[in-house]
Amino acid sequence: MEFTVSSMRQPPQVYAWSRFGGPEYTDWLDESMSWKETCSLGDWSFLWQHRFTGPDALRLIADFSVNTTEQWAIGQSKHAIHPNRDGKVIHEGIITKFADEDFMVHGRGGFWLNHQLAQGGYDATCTQEDWFIYQIAGPSSLAILDSVTDTAPLRDTAFMRVSQVQIAGHPVWALRQGMSGEVGFELQGPREWGEEIHDLLMAAGRPFGIRRIGARVTMINHLEASYPTIATDYIPAIFDPELADYLAEFRASMPSFAQPAYIAGSYDGKQISEYYRSPVELGWGRTIRFDHEFLGREALEAEKAAPRRLLRTLVWNAEDVQDVYGSLFRPGENYDYMEMPRDQRGFMWADRVTLDGQPVGVATSRGYSYYFREMISLSTLDVAVSEIGTALIVHWGHPGGRQKEIRAVVAPAPYKKDRSRGDLHR
Repeated sequence: MEFTVSSMRQPPQVYAWSRFGGPEYTDWLDESMSWKETCSLGDWSFLWQHRFTGPDALRLIADFSVNTTEQWAIGQSKHAIHPNRDGKVIHEGIITKFADEDFMVHGRGGFWLNHQLAQGGYDATCTQEDWFIYQIAGPSSLAILDSVTDTAPLRDTAFMRVSQVQIAGHPVWALRQGMSGEVGFELQGPREWGEEIHDLLMAAGRPFGIRRIGARVTMINHLEASYPTIATDYIPAIFDPELADYLAEFRASMPSFAQPAYIAGSYDGKQISEYYRSPVELGWGRTIRFDHEFLGREALEAEKAAPRRLLRTLVWNAEDVQDVYGSLFRPGENYDYMEMPRDQRGFMWADRVTLDGQPVGVATSRGYSYYFREMISLSTLDVAVSEIGTALIVHWGHPGGRQKEIRAVVAPAPYKKDRSRGDLHR
């Protein structure tokens, strides 16, 4: 089957919130403040877990990841990025080393590594696990965890390290991470304990203002803290002819809500590859290490030495955004509706960015931050216009339809101050 941009400009059959539970639990305004003011609890149990064991498990990971595998400590997790031969991201996710020959892969990357394992040449085994994954984050998160677990291992846990703690009599892995840009842990363990532990966390968290975060606001978490996301900020680089076998295998493994390519927005790409992104373009350049051979190394060496595009936040002009909504109350053709706080239909909403009428980038993840009271987006921008404070234009609409020119200003990515690191004993 030939994949074209036009074939992907179709609505998905299932709303994206299927991934994250209900659309809202209190309301999205209240939930969006939780990880900054009190505590949020997010459920990422839909992610897939593949466990790779055996003498060649580490070599397999190294051969298809940009990350260094040297001095990888037991109990250390890495944000692993898997590129194609052109250096564009196929998948990414978290890999934890539990023992010298035991690695757990959370996310879609396990499918790619298992595909490569099946080609032969590696003395390793892959098994699919079924774990719960709860992310608890915010100023009150440690107090809540103090009340349900033995606290010493948690407070001694370094960033991107795991510790085993006891919750409700069960051994649970606690990964210290910062997807929200706040102090937080990802609690992991066999799914059969998940409901009990979730209920315990909610009960313990009520005096501290805990909130479950629903689907309407989950991706605002990623937007403020600048965590680009598959099918939201990039299309996985799996639609090229040489990956036809893997694409068929991958799509057969995905439920309808997780299909990897729905495209919308004013950017009128002609080739699917225009929606691919490299780790450099997504702000992950520092993760790339050239101390080993891996698929895509040559392309990324050249790009990292002379990057063409970088990741930034764009702050959209409030008056121009208000005019988009105002058009709904005026006679005549209105502008495309801006879902609040962001689109819920699973699109990669890619909008054209220009300067003096010339294309200079693509805006993605457009969303309203109630915390900042601003409409913002991530954007891959040409290096020449990436300086903080640069004034640009985002074109809101769709190809062939009415479009609104929205003034925007380049800002750092992440936009929200990162408070996820530091000494937890203070």
